[in-house]
Amino acid sequence: MNAVIDRKQQHEAAKLAKRLRHQVGQAIADFNMIEDGDRVMVCLSGGKDSYTLLDILRKLQARAPVRFELFAVHLDQKQPGYDPGILPAYLRSIDMPFEILEQDTYSVVKRVIPEGKTQCSLCSRLRRGSLYTYAAERGFSKIALGHHRDDIVETLFLNLFHQATLKAMPPKLRSDDGRNVLIRPLAYCAESDLAEYAHQQGFPIMPCNLCGSQENMQRKTIKAMLAEWDAKFPGRIETIFRAIGNVAPSQLADRNLFDFAGLGARAEVRADAHAWLAGDNTRQGEAAPA
Repeated sequence: MNAVIDRKQQHEAAKLAKRLRHQVGQAIADFNMIEDGDRVMVCLSGGKDSYTLLDILRKLQARAPVRFELFAVHLDQKQPGYDPGILPAYLRSIDMPFEILEQDTYSVVKRVIPEGKTQCSLCSRLRRGSLYTYAAERGFSKIALGHHRDDIVETLFLNLFHQATLKAMPPKLRSDDGRNVLIRPLAYCAESDLAEYAHQQGFPIMPCNLCGSQENMQRKTIKAMLAEWDAKFPGRIETIFRAIGNVAPSQLADRNLFDFAGLGARAEVRADAHAWLAGDNTRQGEAAPA
């Protein structure tokens, strides 16, 4: 009986690994994330997502038709309880070139953010600043991040509910400072699959004792909402994600994306609509009474 169970588990594990490799490869192809000669800096946090990202990229690299370099970078933020030996030992064991950066962002965050307030935002900004600067100075052509499909959908609703904007995390973008191209090869991958894969592979997960230990309440609420939807309506998260890549600007109301004002207009020069609707009786081309 145990042998049958073991074979079934091995079969399921192989299916999961194949699915994740296919999804990552598809995302890379769809968005032209990695090209011949690229130097890709893989941001390794020590969590399940970034471990899986590095592992799958290495597997794809071994059989890719193009040549590209992978280099792992981790930022030691000096959190309490941080073990500086875990990541170097793992990366050396798989013969992966890497560098550990050190910056005491923990003290900065604790000094700036009041006790009890969410520290994630500032922590993330400081971390991004260090990693992006390192990548630009070392000439990496791409920065690979471990955000997955669920992160992208959650961000869509966070922006919708709290920022009144329809935006999420794009699979590929240029950083705000213009120095780096960021890629998210896990964009098509479900978080549950990544968690299972990380468990199967036995990655040495490193808990975050700063922002990782205090769940962002807004994101936690969104995550619970999506989990409830997916339980009642399986596949809904995947459908929402597909909608992000199937946008119809003419069916929304953003005047910067679609020329609603010019649609069906009979005159090239239009009256001042704001003045007209405000009750200004002056007709176009007539002078206002003295």
